[in-house]
Amino acid sequence: MTRDEILAKIAAGESLANAELIEADLSYESLKGADLEGADLSNAHLQNSNLEGANLRKANLKGAFLFGCNLYKAILDEADLSECNLQDSNLEEASLKRARMYHVALLGSNLDGADLTEADLTRARMKRASLAGARLDGAELKGAHLERSNLKKASFVKVKAGGASFTNAQMEEVDFEGADLEGAIGIKSS
Repeated sequence: MTRDEILAKIAAGESLANAELIEADLSYESLKGADLEGADLSNAHLQNSNLEGANLRKANLKGAFLFGCNLYKAILDEADLSECNLQDSNLEEASLKRARMYHVALLGSNLDGADLTEADLTRARMKRASLAGARLDGAELKGAHLERSNLKKASFVKVKAGGASFTNAQMEEVDFEGADLEGAIGIKSS
């Protein structure tokens, strides 16, 4: 499917659920509210695209380039975002439950109020990200980098964050109840 065909379908409100969009270049486009559930967008280029409210549940975005994207209130539950570049993106109030986000780049991104319950963020790069009020309960954060991140009022209940770095992170009112923080750096013991 060509770029123009993809954009025409989205403009017409047609579903692209389970579509094969490998390496598609949809950079700088409006995909607001698009239904991309289960779509294969591996290695796609979506730089500065507007995916506000889009349904990307179970989508394959492995290796995709989403630098500067707007994913406000997008649904990414169980999506594969491994090795994905989401630097400087807006994921405010997005749903990322059980998403696979191994080594994802979220540097400087906004995840305020996002739901990352049981997400796999192993080795995720989240320096300078804002996760104020975000829910990461049961998430896997082994070796993750959260240096200088805003974690105010975030929930890390039963998170596994062995070896993660929280150096200079803002951690007022963070809930670490039942969390495994063995070897984590920058956590002040109370």
